[in-house]
Amino acid sequence: MEPKVTRSVSGKGGSAPGYLAYDWSALRTFSTITSRRPFTLLGILLAILVIVAFVLVALNASQAGASPQQTVVIASKDLQPRIPITADALTTRSIPVPGDYPHVYFGLPAQLVGMVPLVPIATGQLISSNDVVRPSQALGSQSEYLPIPQGFVALTIPTSEQQGVADYIQPGDYLSVIATVSSAGKIATMTIFFHLHVIKVGTPGSTAGNNATSLTVVASQCQAEVITWFLTYASLKYSLESYRDYLAGGEPAPDVNCKQITDARGVTLQLIQQSYPKLFS
Repeated sequence: MEPKVTRSVSGKGGSAPGYLAYDWSALRTFSTITSRRPFTLLGILLAILVIVAFVLVALNASQAGASPQQTVVIASKDLQPRIPITADALTTRSIPVPGDYPHVYFGLPAQLVGMVPLVPIATGQLISSNDVVRPSQALGSQSEYLPIPQGFVALTIPTSEQQGVADYIQPGDYLSVIATVSSAGKIATMTIFFHLHVIKVGTPGSTAGNNATSLTVVASQCQAEVITWFLTYASLKYSLESYRDYLAGGEPAPDVNCKQITDARGVTLQLIQQSYPKLFS
């Protein structure tokens, strides 16, 4: 039988037991972790702040790169100078809003209908206020083409309050022309033309019906010669036809005796007498 060994534990000396040494080591490790915990939490907080800041910067950058859009009118077919713009020649699309671009664009096709291009406008081109003007603003070489049907001409005739229905004649109206002739001591009056289409009143820029002194009408070249003869050797007066009696839309029928402007052969007294015998009988 082995002898019994007795170990004493003294509070004043001697080494600590083995298990006490292990326990103190564990306590020191736990103390280290807990002492560093505030710094760990601070690092996590800083990381979150960095991520949030990155996200905010990315969002601001994406918003700054996405320009606001605006709807603009573009040409759906080629537009030529001096020809009024029609609704079927226009369409719209969206574009980024330019920051300080000097051009002013149109947002609705209706804003451009009837306006006159100053320069050729290609299909798909944006139309700006620098490219077009209103018909009343287009003068000289930039004026719109007069609405003259093919095979006809425009002729300007004089007018006044008494001669031209007290200034009630407006563009788009139709006139009848009355001639009064004095011949061989006899005076006769006769309507020589019906349905002359008025396309302009007065000069460019003048207000229609405001004491205008001229009317521009559409006629065949042969009719223009006859009217010129009567303006020279007779007196003319105009009557304003009722809008209910206007020709039924579209272009006037060609003059059977003057289908082209080159068919005009001049006018003589004998020709006028043959054409309007009641004025000379």
